[in-house]
Amino acid sequence: MEENKYNPTRRGKGESETKSVSSETNDEVQLEERTADSKCDPVNEPLDTQLSGKNYNSKEGEDENISAAAARSHRVMADLTLVLTGDPNAIKIGSENFLLDHDEQKNVKQFSNKLYDLCGRQICVINMLGLPNVDKIPLKQAVHAFILLIPNGQHNSHYRSGIEWLERTFGKECLSYVMTVLTYKSDEKCESALADLKANHSVVEQRYHTCRRSMMNVNEIIDLLEKIDVMVSENNPQCHNLLMIEVNKDQKMQEDTPHKEVTITKAAEQMKTAAEIKQKCKQAECDVEDSEKNDEDTAEQPEIKPGPCEPKETAAEQMKTAAEIEQKCNQAECHVEDSEKNDEDTEEQPEIKPGPCEPKETAAEQMKTAAEIEQKCNQAECHIEDSEKKGEDTAEQPEIKPGPCEPKETGTWEIDPIENKESVILTGEHKKEKLLEETEILLCRLHLQDSYQQKMSPANFLKISPPLKQSNGTCEKDLAQMFLQRLMMLDYRARYIPARQESSEVSHPEVLPESDSIDADDIDVFLATSEDFHPSKQAQVHPMDVQMAVFSCSDSFLKQNMITKLSQCQYALPLFVPDPVSMDIECPLWTFRKITKTWKKTQGESKTISMKSMPVCKAETPLVSFFRLGSLSLSKSQLMNTLINDRHSTFFHRNCPGSTKSRHLMDGVAEIAWYCPAGKPNDSFTDCVAFCNLHGDSLLIEKQREILTEKSSVIVLLLPTLEKSEKSWTVVSSLIKTTKPLICLIADNDCEVDQIKGKYKLGLKDRSQSDVSEELKQIIGKILSGPHTTFQLESLTKVSGIRVDENDLVCQKGKSAAMEMVKMIGGMDISKIKDTFLPCEGQLWHNWCRINKELYHLKGNIEKEKERKGKQLMEIRQKQCDASCSELMKSFTKSLLNLPSKDKEYFLKWTQILIDGLSTDDLSSILQNYDETWSEVLDLKKKHNKSAELKEKQVELEQLSKKLQSATFGLEHIFREMGQIYEAHKSQKKQTRSQHTDWVKYPELAADLMISGYPMELMDGDAGHVPLTWISSLLQEVIKKLGDQRVFVLSVLGVQSSGKSTMLNAMFGLQFAVSAGRCTKGAYMQLVKLSDEIKNDYKFDYVLIVDTEGLRALELAGNTSLHHDNELATFVVGVGNMTLINIFGENPADMQDVLQIVVQAIMRMKKVKLSPSCVFVHQNVTDVAAVEKNMDGKRRLQEKLDKMAQLAAEEEVCDVECFSDVIAFDVQKDVKYFAQLWEGSPPMAPPNPGYSESVQELKNIILSKASKSTGILLSHFSSKIQDLWNALMNENFVFSFKNTQEIAAYRRLEVQYGNWTWTLRSEMLKIENHLHPKIVKGQLDKIENSYLSKEMKKTYEELKKQMVAYFEDDRDKEMLVQWRSQFENKIKEFHEEHIREVKRKLDEVIQQKNARKKLDSKKTEFENKLLQKSKELAHQLKDVVENEEELRKQFDYVWSHWVAELTSDTIPIKDINLEDDQFNVLQVLGIEWDLINESKISGRYRNLSETGNYCDYTTKKKYQKHLDESQPSQESQMEPKNTRRGWKDALKSGLDYLKQITGYASTAEGEIGQNESRNAFHHDDQEVIRFFINNVEQESLKVIQTKPVATQGYTSTYLQEVAKHVQKKVTEFESERKYIFKKEFTVDLLLFVLDSATSWLLQSHKTYKENNDALTCLNSKKNEYYNIFKSYCKGSSSAVVFGEMMCERLKVSAAESVIDQTAVDLAGEMRCSLPAFNGNRLNLEKHVLTSLAEKEDFSKYKTYIQNPRKQVEAFIKEEVKKYIFKKQKEKALKILKKNVDDINKLIRQALFDATDKVKKQEGNIDMWVKVFSSSLNNKLTLDTIFCQNFRDINNFDFLKEKLEKGLETVTTEMSRLPLDKVMECRQTPDQILIDQLCNCCWERCPFCAAVCTNTLKDHSPDKHNVPFHRPSGVKGWHIRGTVDLVIDFCTTLVGSDRSFYPSHDSMKSVPYKQYPTAGDPYASWRITADESKLTYWKWFVCHFQKKLEDFYNLKFQGKGQIPNEWRKYTRKKAIKSLDDMVKQ
Repeated sequence: MEENKYNPTRRGKGESETKSVSSETNDEVQLEERTADSKCDPVNEPLDTQLSGKNYNSKEGEDENISAAAARSHRVMADLTLVLTGDPNAIKIGSENFLLDHDEQKNVKQFSNKLYDLCGRQICVINMLGLPNVDKIPLKQAVHAFILLIPNGQHNSHYRSGIEWLERTFGKECLSYVMTVLTYKSDEKCESALADLKANHSVVEQRYHTCRRSMMNVNEIIDLLEKIDVMVSENNPQCHNLLMIEVNKDQKMQEDTPHKEVTITKAAEQMKTAAEIKQKCKQAECDVEDSEKNDEDTAEQPEIKPGPCEPKETAAEQMKTAAEIEQKCNQAECHVEDSEKNDEDTEEQPEIKPGPCEPKETAAEQMKTAAEIEQKCNQAECHIEDSEKKGEDTAEQPEIKPGPCEPKETGTWEIDPIENKESVILTGEHKKEKLLEETEILLCRLHLQDSYQQKMSPANFLKISPPLKQSNGTCEKDLAQMFLQRLMMLDYRARYIPARQESSEVSHPEVLPESDSIDADDIDVFLATSEDFHPSKQAQVHPMDVQMAVFSCSDSFLKQNMITKLSQCQYALPLFVPDPVSMDIECPLWTFRKITKTWKKTQGESKTISMKSMPVCKAETPLVSFFRLGSLSLSKSQLMNTLINDRHSTFFHRNCPGSTKSRHLMDGVAEIAWYCPAGKPNDSFTDCVAFCNLHGDSLLIEKQREILTEKSSVIVLLLPTLEKSEKSWTVVSSLIKTTKPLICLIADNDCEVDQIKGKYKLGLKDRSQSDVSEELKQIIGKILSGPHTTFQLESLTKVSGIRVDENDLVCQKGKSAAMEMVKMIGGMDISKIKDTFLPCEGQLWHNWCRINKELYHLKGNIEKEKERKGKQLMEIRQKQCDASCSELMKSFTKSLLNLPSKDKEYFLKWTQILIDGLSTDDLSSILQNYDETWSEVLDLKKKHNKSAELKEKQVELEQLSKKLQSATFGLEHIFREMGQIYEAHKSQKKQTRSQHTDWVKYPELAADLMISGYPMELMDGDAGHVPLTWISSLLQEVIKKLGDQRVFVLSVLGVQSSGKSTMLNAMFGLQFAVSAGRCTKGAYMQLVKLSDEIKNDYKFDYVLIVDTEGLRALELAGNTSLHHDNELATFVVGVGNMTLINIFGENPADMQDVLQIVVQAIMRMKKVKLSPSCVFVHQNVTDVAAVEKNMDGKRRLQEKLDKMAQLAAEEEVCDVECFSDVIAFDVQKDVKYFAQLWEGSPPMAPPNPGYSESVQELKNIILSKASKSTGILLSHFSSKIQDLWNALMNENFVFSFKNTQEIAAYRRLEVQYGNWTWTLRSEMLKIENHLHPKIVKGQLDKIENSYLSKEMKKTYEELKKQMVAYFEDDRDKEMLVQWRSQFENKIKEFHEEHIREVKRKLDEVIQQKNARKKLDSKKTEFENKLLQKSKELAHQLKDVVENEEELRKQFDYVWSHWVAELTSDTIPIKDINLEDDQFNVLQVLGIEWDLINESKISGRYRNLSETGNYCDYTTKKKYQKHLDESQPSQESQMEPKNTRRGWKDALKSGLDYLKQITGYASTAEGEIGQNESRNAFHHDDQEVIRFFINNVEQESLKVIQTKPVATQGYTSTYLQEVAKHVQKKVTEFESERKYIFKKEFTVDLLLFVLDSATSWLLQSHKTYKENNDALTCLNSKKNEYYNIFKSYCKGSSSAVVFGEMMCERLKVSAAESVIDQTAVDLAGEMRCSLPAFNGNRLNLEKHVLTSLAEKEDFSKYKTYIQNPRKQVEAFIKEEVKKYIFKKQKEKALKILKKNVDDINKLIRQALFDATDKVKKQEGNIDMWVKVFSSSLNNKLTLDTIFCQNFRDINNFDFLKEKLEKGLETVTTEMSRLPLDKVMECRQTPDQILIDQLCNCCWERCPFCAAVCTNTLKDHSPDKHNVPFHRPSGVKGWHIRGTVDLVIDFCTTLVGSDRSFYPSHDSMKSVPYKQYPTAGDPYASWRITADESKLTYWKWFVCHFQKKLEDFYNLKFQGKGQIPNEWRKYTRKKAIKSLDDMVKQ
């Protein structure tokens, strides 16, 4: 047998041979035996046949009808019956599960709807999971497969138990029907499971399958079904009968019951031979099956023919003997019994039940006598003959009725005496039933049964579905979907989709054995029809049935879209449609409303041509109606096509592809089409003519015929003959009597044209169709040239007897609301409507856009101009608010707000229809005048006529162009008005006088419309502006409703009228406007959802289509057009993830212009780090099939792109050689050629099928590329629009673009970076605090980097994982990827640098420890001697123990002697005198003592870095020549980065301030009014000197801090080295200046630097002295030994004294440890909880500025302006103090208390461990000290205690008790430690936070000195930037030659036309727009020309105006006058504006 290949539409039928076995017992069983090649597939009629028997109109007494689903589940037998067994946990039961969506166990068949939808097969799935007791769920079905489900991981055990259960329950035979399915979870691997099962259980791979537990994967389920099919085909028999279990039991009983054998023997005697039985059985089966098959296809093929396996004689003649009769009876018996049963309940179950495939009682048991047998035979014969006879009338009798020998219903059948044969005449009721049955069968075959009630809507198709499959055939169930998809793509072949039968078994003709002779049987076979051999073959669905079924199952809006597309495809449209259920006639007038026809009418002898364009509903045209009376061989529809378009089948006819004999929904349908002339000589008609085609025999379609007769201008009848005896004569005679022109076409007549009183007769016999067509054209043309009636579609609303869809209540509600609104503008000049009723979107909005653009190109006094224009903008907004309540807008928005959704949709459609109706005539007239005038202008130009006439025509043309723009009016203008009303009211931020409140709901209304599929305007094409506020609010509402979905933005760009909108509409089924005169203006966006079928294949949820106006618009000219095109292209390319570049035609000039604009736009995107992709679409190519030509075209395109890239690179100033350097581009894959849109010449040309194919291919390319993209979040898309447009407002897009989302992502990354570095820092602090005690104890004398790295490894590795997770999982991971490597490297550098820093600190501790080794070595001797002497002295003074003063006096006396004695051989370390050393060093350098003394006394050197004026410190150089040579050129200032270090670097930073603003210079304090020489010293020189001072100070401190003062001591040579370094720097600085310093400056600078180093030197020397001076060391122990002395005096034991010593030392060590840990903990707490410290650098800056504003301390502002880091550090220290000592003092104390408790626990545990160990090991005091010290876990730096004086201690419990008691005191004292101590530890909290927060970039803006806010210290290649700049006057900049301070912000200046001088001595200015060309430091900054002006600094300037003027000795006056608007800002507003700064 041929292997069954899996086919989703397969329905099998098996053949079987049966043998009857009778039994006399109660347990009667029919045992079926099948041959090896038989099937056990119990399949009956397919679904359509079952449903054909359904009675739709229940007769009296019936309660309900059987639904299609019920018919399926109760009547149909399964293709496959599957039993699920095994582990319930191996399957995830749910609604999406293909196999099982319930967990209920039943023994009834349950068909899987999901599997039917998947593969079109009836599959029964029975749930027996969990291996239940089969007695509880008895099964009586034949099973094709047992699916044994086993879970992955437990497969061996579950397989074993499952197989055992199956064998035990169903017998061993069932094992050959088992399909093992191993299920796994999505994250599991199961590759090894098969090998395990093969090895352990001999599982065969062909009967093994793997599948996810969810059973939701289509491919996995299909593969499983394929394997099951193969298994079924291999099994013999092909199904396992579950009754075999009972049979086996019965067989055992039969062995014990002899009488059963007798019964079997008797039955065998009745059958003469096995051969006869088989032969007759086959014949009967064939007969029965043929009958059944015919039943299945009654609608298409009702005639039942004899099968090929039986002769055509009667059944009686075939049965020669009684045995044969009996045999035949047995064979037919099953069929007859089913027939009898059906007769008993014909209404409920009219179809024939399956025969011998299911078990039933045997024939022998039922037929007790021969009479009974004969009676049965007669019944069977009658039935068979009846079936044969009934098959003769296929059209009128689809179902099988009882034969004449059986009872039948009266009135159903009648005998036609005229025809002398049986014929069926159905009553009206039966016709209705028949139509209902046929309709339901059709809908079921097309899978539309559910859509008839729940209509399909445009939303079902406004989504991106899987690509259309280009195959030879489409399954019937997919026909409707395929039809609609192709139709929406303008593919007129949608009507010709080939369908394939939904059957897996292909019929092949039987191959007859070759023979030389031919007998009569061979001839019969040869003559037999296909029906004889394939009686069950179902007719193909008629293409027009598909169209009308879809039409009937669509809602009114989808119908409208569908009819509009059919019209575009030049197809006839349904005018009258009979309802298949109610039989009412419907006129779908609504569906015609969007169709507009355009034609050119030729008039008179002069052949004057006039163009007309109007909606077809309003067009008054002649109507020519065609009727067919009777049956003809000629196709009426084909004849009509030759009249309209002989190259296109406007009307479907019998010769069209896919046509079939049977159709169900077309009879009675009237279709209409219009012929539109093109104004050419070969036009068939001179004016537009409507043609109507009434399908079917018009004799039987009376209502439609009468209506059309009344409405028609001409009637054309097609008749088989013109005889009075014919039925048609009544109709013909009535038409002859009317005045209507009549044309009769007679089939059996060959007469020429005959005319009698306006009635024409024409014979068709022996006449070609073309001749008939030509004569018809002439006759119709002649009739229409005279007086005739006209037809208008709208007139049908007044016709009675038909239902017009527009009369539906919901449609009328929408229409009335639209009419109410449109009434207001009725009768008005269309060009004045917008000005009158839409004032906000008109001139007011245009003025606002113009002024807003001017804000980015200010001149003159910028701030004043800006203030003035700002006022103008607010005034316009106020005017818009006042004008925002027009009655038109009130009515429109009221309807949108109040109407239900369906009514609202009708309202919007009606509004657009009515508005279009108002403007159509005007537009047509204007367009025609424009065309004529343009032609005249061209003619005059050709004649080189430059007269006044040409100028007049050109002016007239311009006026017509403006009039055309004004006359364009649509819904988009109303939505635009809504947007402007919203923006105006929102900008006012207050309620207007009109109390208009609905505006707040406008974005929500627009969002609802956008989600439902309406395109929304993104850019206003008339104003050339993006309404940012409106778009932002609209998208925000969309996000609220849909969530922040990911979208893939697809934009299109190309020249005007190149078919961009048409292409998008065809590709995605959109509704962008494409009508004549309505070219897209601006840009529109529309959301398209991904369908569920493909959603999982993409990383986004929607595609957002952006359709744009064309480049090179005719209404724009010259530079305006070029600028507009560049702006539009940049915006469109930037906003899209992919851009379609649409090139139209093959004109190289046109192509070059477009390509240059596009390439430049793409290059701009690259420069601002946006990465769009592009696909080039080359439309209207003449020969798209020519591969060679296409290759050449691609080569030329590549060359042009490369050339354009080079040209654009010159303009954009970047290095590009070819286009691929700009964007990833593959000319082979990214270029698509399109055929021309029309197949012929409009207006009658249909769309080119090649065009729709190209659209489909392009769509596949787009989706393929999109699948690799993650798209963009809607919120990010909204921000991107803002960023792009704001940048485009400036001339230099690249310098102006600011990616808001990218900035936000980077700032979040900065916060994360701070968290990561803090994690490393805090861990390293712990390690440092852990190692420090070890070093102090002497346990460590060396620290290696590798050791620290090892200690940090765990934390560092964990941190790296966090980083990976952040970069890979964050929602902005696509943006973050550009910084990933940079930040990973920065973290690595931080980690390594911090390890080095900690090592350096610990190395210093080690050095200090090593330096005091000499002293430590003496400590033992000192402490032993001191202890001994204290003990001796105490013994001597024990009598005066009560006298504290005497004891103290005696101890002090002897202490001085002890110390002198112990240190007699050591030299004491003296204190240093830095003041004397400084004098000496300066004098050595040759500086007079007087100068030094004067500076010291005055103290002026201390404020050297804050001096405002350094003129008194300088003097000019002597020689002018040297001065000229020393002036640095502009180039000399541009030093390479990373060259000379030191003060030159500082100088380079100082040059950041050497900036000028278009003639701006700066002067210093005290300069105004002085002599010329003093005025020549400029402000930038002052700043350079200040930076020089600060830099020298920092370098000198670094030099001095490298000296080992703390370990080796101080020497004055260190000061000498620093002084020489300072002198050297002064000399170097002077050598490059035009001036030199006076000695006073050098003295002050030296003293300033040395004074700065004083505190560090003194602290270091103190450390050195404490660690190395014996005297200091001994004196530090004085109190400790006094206490010991007192204890001994009191007679304390050694244990008590030892305990006191230990407690004293523990107190010091524990307090130090507690303080150190508390400092770290507090720093961490503040880092997390203080808002100022838990963000990035920008966040810190915000809090610093807030603090400054709150204090209003100008001195602090001065520090911040001149030295921002110093002020930031001061802020951190201040905040730390406030936190610890005020705000969170309680929390700080809790942290301290916690650390005290921790140390206390540690010490107590150490006490316990030491005491316990010593007692157990009987150790001594030395051992106790050792254990105790080590148990402190290296957390305490406990001084060594020498135990030789305490050897007598042996009671360690007593010692422990004393220590615990003393520890309580220590703990109490530590708990009372003041928090001040925290600020005195090794690492204070404020210093830890300073190190963390100030390790960032401190570069300052070269224009306004604002500090770069990047958290990374070195963030190259990213440029420095700051979101808030300041007026340059804040830093002292003023206008050159005046005292006027600068008031302008540099963010404004860089967008202006002004220039600046990079330094005060520069001779050449640089335009601000090109500020990076001034070199460093300007080039290293990114200053965005935008509106980021901070209110904060405006308030600052106003609030501190007087102090700023006094500080700089300049004035805010003249050009620097403060605008009045600034004075309105309060401190509160200023501080609030800082929040906006952080959000930027």
